[in-house]
Amino acid sequence: MGNEEQSGQKTAGASKVAPATGKLGVMVVGLGAVATTMIAGVEAVRRGLAKPIGSLTQMGTIRLGKRTENKFPLIKDFAPIADLNDVVFTGWDIFEDNVYESAAHAKVLDEKTLAELKPYLEKIKPMPAVFDQFYVKRLHGTHVKTGKNKRDLADQLIADIQAFKKTVDRVVMIWCGSTEIFLEPTAVHASIEAFEAGLEANDVGIAPSQIYAYAALSEGVPFANGAPNLTVDTAALIELSKRNAAPICGKDFKTGQTFMKTVLAPAFKARMLGVSGWFSTNILGNRDGEVLDDPQSFKTKEESKLGSLEYIFQPELYPDLYKDIFHKIRINYYPPRGDDKEAWDNIDIFGWLGYPMQIKVNFLCRDSILAAPIALDLVLLLDLAKRTPELRSIGIQEWLSFYLKSPQTAAGLYPEHDLFIQLMKLKNTLRHIMGADLITHLGLEYYD
Repeated sequence: MGNEEQSGQKTAGASKVAPATGKLGVMVVGLGAVATTMIAGVEAVRRGLAKPIGSLTQMGTIRLGKRTENKFPLIKDFAPIADLNDVVFTGWDIFEDNVYESAAHAKVLDEKTLAELKPYLEKIKPMPAVFDQFYVKRLHGTHVKTGKNKRDLADQLIADIQAFKKTVDRVVMIWCGSTEIFLEPTAVHASIEAFEAGLEANDVGIAPSQIYAYAALSEGVPFANGAPNLTVDTAALIELSKRNAAPICGKDFKTGQTFMKTVLAPAFKARMLGVSGWFSTNILGNRDGEVLDDPQSFKTKEESKLGSLEYIFQPELYPDLYKDIFHKIRINYYPPRGDDKEAWDNIDIFGWLGYPMQIKVNFLCRDSILAAPIALDLVLLLDLAKRTPELRSIGIQEWLSFYLKSPQTAAGLYPEHDLFIQLMKLKNTLRHIMGADLITHLGLEYYD
């Protein structure tokens, strides 16, 4: 973002952000392809075997002051972000495989890399998970907790968190599990009291991801959601987040196709080019693809993926350009591809005098390779938010929208999906909490 300009607005707060002392414990829900790729990747970086490519917290810089000052420190040197050497992983999974076995099964990383990391990875063994096949039809969990009701299961998770807390200094939880069936908020989600009564009554509206989130937030632990499930985006868990100073953010890692949409759509809008149709299709063969082969789980993902274009294009403001856009998304399970997802986008646009044009995008991406650094950044930045008095008690961390398909906002606000506005929000939040000048794009002071 070399064209950022300075507003000269100074903010206070650097002395208030607590340092990242001691160990940061990361509790991962679902030790599958994404989680094991993140964990193995962190260990590879710690050993000097690889670079943390794709991680803004590790490789990104942030401009401070005027362009003429030439100050571009690394983000991790500017803000007190936990050092990777201080990160400790644990987690839950519905299968007993340790992280090495799970990573080998996922086949994201090559055998040579995994062999070098095996002594570390095989020591991380999952705790039994909270699981109910009603919410993920295509999976059959064999390593699961049992209890008399959902409240009992939540208490078991809380006990797991409390035990882990004794071994580290701070804790963050992240959901890297599968996509659950589509759910909408009901009366059970209206308040903390209603939610807790629903746990006791085994309310069908409370899926496993919500039980994990409730356990984390009850313990003051920040929570990130890498899937499109209805999880912390309810009145009950937002209030619990605020009450216990446990930061939350949006949901569903923004990795491949949606990432490209939030880059291309702002470009069309910036140039006032119209869009009549956007057809997107994907093939994917990993566990995520298998789960999304179920129509109810696909509905959850579809809702997450559909939202970005409508908010970016604002058809109510630009009816001549975007009012009648036809947006269609398809995801097809195709086992031969494994984790190597392929996405196709056909975009029908029109320009001057309404003349039509087309754009074709074929993205052959590695799903977990793109998701792993996002997961890492989210846990590190949620930990930073927890140590920042101004951020930790507001609940939703909208400045982390950069990483997510479905950004979460305060009530009454529309979410910001434009990737570059999201990046500016993230960097200006870091500047703000560290007491540095905020950046606009005005730049008139250079021409006085």
